[in-house]
Amino acid sequence: MEYRNLGASGLRVPVLSFGAGTFGGSGPLFGAWGTTDAAEARRLVDILLEAGVNLFDTADVYSAGASEEVLGQAIAGRRDAVLISTKIALPMGDGPADWGTSRSRLIRSTEEALKRLGTDYIDLLQLHAFDASTPIEEVLATLDGLIAAGKISYVGVSNFAGWQLMKSLGIAEQHGYPRYVAHQVYYSLAGRDYEWELMPLAADQGVGALVWSPLAWGRLTGKIRRGQPLPEGSRLHQTAEYGPPVDDEKLYDIVDALFEVSEETGKTVPQIALNWLIGRPTVSSVIIGARNEEQLRQNLGAVGWSLSKEQVEKLDKASVVTAPYPYFPYRRQEAFARLNPPVV
Repeated sequence: MEYRNLGASGLRVPVLSFGAGTFGGSGPLFGAWGTTDAAEARRLVDILLEAGVNLFDTADVYSAGASEEVLGQAIAGRRDAVLISTKIALPMGDGPADWGTSRSRLIRSTEEALKRLGTDYIDLLQLHAFDASTPIEEVLATLDGLIAAGKISYVGVSNFAGWQLMKSLGIAEQHGYPRYVAHQVYYSLAGRDYEWELMPLAADQGVGALVWSPLAWGRLTGKIRRGQPLPEGSRLHQTAEYGPPVDDEKLYDIVDALFEVSEETGKTVPQIALNWLIGRPTVSSVIIGARNEEQLRQNLGAVGWSLSKEQVEKLDKASVVTAPYPYFPYRRQEAFARLNPPVV
């Protein structure tokens, strides 16, 4: 397993990490992802640690805390061997204090997450979304206090817009608050919007990308092809409305290219899609998931080899989309690109 620094921090993370959204799954979204219990989770953790994957990502909203509870049970007795990443901010109830990143909510939510996880510290705490109702100074000062208290070690964000992240980093710099070292983002061959603004920001500011849904909400498994109906057992039947939008014709072009590379390499379609992401700028770790041991072992096969330059170019060509304004001049005109070359 290859390890990389998480952004500009000293925290070293594996290029593949594990998303525990399938642990304790319940409800229309997480129940469709998976319903892994503690015994099954412990077996998956065994396999992951043996492969060198020691970063486990979860969130308080995943099955209303059950994911954190099952993860805590699965890593019991080996806390020092793992890195825990969890997220808070999204609503956990209907009350006015049940959502957001106010000082009281951050402190209470962190304590509740620690209890569910069965640990006294969290390696990486991420804000699941930007809370426009709470001053950034209040958020960062609270996180600073949690770090000083030994409750958390590093802080990051997820699903922030470029201006929200950059403003937060600027305020952190101004007041000496902890800087966000990670941005958990959606990025895949079927969704490359991350490249327009967030990737250049990450490269400039030293923020590492933790990639969620690298297989585009299950669309890059090789089971969805042009001219074929959606497989009967696909979780997209239940969860498509929650995931990122994907243009069907573009998806088919990407999958066709993935199958071509699969024939050339002998690797599976998901392995190729994951390997492509591992090679992208600013990516610190790609978060994989699995409902069972077979899926997990297949995803772990995405490391230990590299795509050729020609194969990367084939995938790039199949997945590229026209950049929106103000980014397209820098992609299409040499004069613009000379002033501000794209990161990729």
